Amino acid sequence: MGKLIEGVSIIPLSIIATDGGDVLQGMKESDQGYVRFGEVYFSMVEPGAFKGWKRHKEMVLNLVVPVGAVRFVIYDDRPNSASCKHFQEIILSKDKNYSRLTVPPMVWMGFQGLGDTGSMLLNIASIEHAPEEVDRKELNEIEFDWSR
Repeated sequence: MGKLIEGVSIIPLSIIATDGGDVLQGMKESDQGYVRFGEVYFSMVEPGAFKGWKRHKEMVLNLVVPVGAVRFVIYDDRPNSASCKHFQEIILSKDKNYSRLTVPPMVWMGFQGLGDTGSMLLNIASIEHAPEEVDRKELNEIEFDWSR
């Protein structure tokens, strides 16, 4: 898993079983990691697909995987951070680790769809998406072994 990245948190979420189907907790205003609400969106991730690297300058990400499984890799290159030059990995899924991953601004993140079916990722973002607020790198621009 690597060193915990400064400012990143993983909050276990509840799954409430009901007769008609499960209710999956996402986020409450009183939860750790909640900053403010700007935008909520879903992203589909195909099995084996990689997305990354991305770094938000202002946005706080709150990520939940209600369908499928996704491996997240976070890389910290903030010079004044206690976790500078470290990676953190986490796999989120409804079945094995139903949690919310909170990612602060200015850290790099990539992710990979796992399993045999598509996965759904929910982001409860602190601000609305704006193209100028995001930095991007190709997958090979940050040295990480995605094959493990």
